[in-house]
Amino acid sequence: MDRIHDRCAGLDVHKKTVVACTRCTGPDGAVTSEVRTFGTMTADLLALSDWLDVHGVRHVAMESTGVYWKPIFNILEGHFTVMLVNAQRIKQVPGRKTDVKDAEWIAQLLQYGLLSPSFIPKPEIRAVRDLTRQRIELVREHATVANRIQKVLEDANIKLGCVASDVLGVSGRAMIQAIIAGQEDPNTLAELAKRSLRGKIPELKQALLGRVTDHHRFVLQVLLDHLDALDGLIARLDDRIVEAMKPVAEPASRLRAIPGVGQRATEVILGEIGPDMAAFPTAGHLSSWAGLCPGNNESAGKRRSGRTTKGSQWLRTVLVQSAWAASHTKETPFSACYQRWIKRMGKKKALVAVAHKILVVIWHLLKHETSYRERPAPAPAG
Repeated sequence: MDRIHDRCAGLDVHKKTVVACTRCTGPDGAVTSEVRTFGTMTADLLALSDWLDVHGVRHVAMESTGVYWKPIFNILEGHFTVMLVNAQRIKQVPGRKTDVKDAEWIAQLLQYGLLSPSFIPKPEIRAVRDLTRQRIELVREHATVANRIQKVLEDANIKLGCVASDVLGVSGRAMIQAIIAGQEDPNTLAELAKRSLRGKIPELKQALLGRVTDHHRFVLQVLLDHLDALDGLIARLDDRIVEAMKPVAEPASRLRAIPGVGQRATEVILGEIGPDMAAFPTAGHLSSWAGLCPGNNESAGKRRSGRTTKGSQWLRTVLVQSAWAASHTKETPFSACYQRWIKRMGKKKALVAVAHKILVVIWHLLKHETSYRERPAPAPAG
């Protein structure tokens, strides 16, 4: 087997330590290796960088261990060609697992070109990714707190959710605030309804007759305060994301033209894959990375399963959401495909198929720097 790199290193990353192994090929073809353990403080990582430089190492590989690889990658990125590798693809021979042997194994695989790098976008895109992921987590937490408020109302036998479609809308919040303030008269509470909800005042009077205690009022106030705090944090993240997206404003505008892909979806998509498609030679490579293409599991000529592969959960989720929105558009290729596929696939598989179709379009728009254009509707027969 031919050697690809004459001087390289493998890193076995942990929370407090990094075990590094260098493999250097001499003029006579002999390979020498050296192993050393470093801490993970910034000064230790800088010492690791200097040590690798002294050995003439230019290529470094490490496995993706939680979030512990990030500070190491950030420090080494500007000085070496750093390869982050999926841990499942570099498993050691059973029974021979130690930190030192792991580092030696990674270095050996790297030297012979047997490692496939994980996709790591540029620092400015990683910043957008961190912001959008944090916003998604806060939005999920917001939904959880809203559900807790609904549970407290149910515990007090306030059936507001049976009448109002949005318990935390303008009318719902006004009623909840009045309940917290001590108002118990259902007639007075029902009169706080706004706009279309006023047409349901008789139903509201019945739904707002409950048994509210001081305990319920206290918990409702705590949950509303939590909800307001989350609203403020999400708004701050929105503003920050808008600033971080300015360098990619042009490709973002092209993606927003795709049916079903709105501003929030565009921010997540570009935060996950960036505008440069150099890491994905074909749309199939991007689809495989996102986990939106069928898997291959065949033996003895029989196809066992075609389940989609594991991929980026963040990108996959937002693309399926965009597929759902696109499936409800009128006279677009995505809605037509959804209506055609749903008959033989079912809703869930059809949505994944539409999400894959959207991702293929995204790859072409970013790869060729073109704008989205709707295909003309086919002429009616006859």
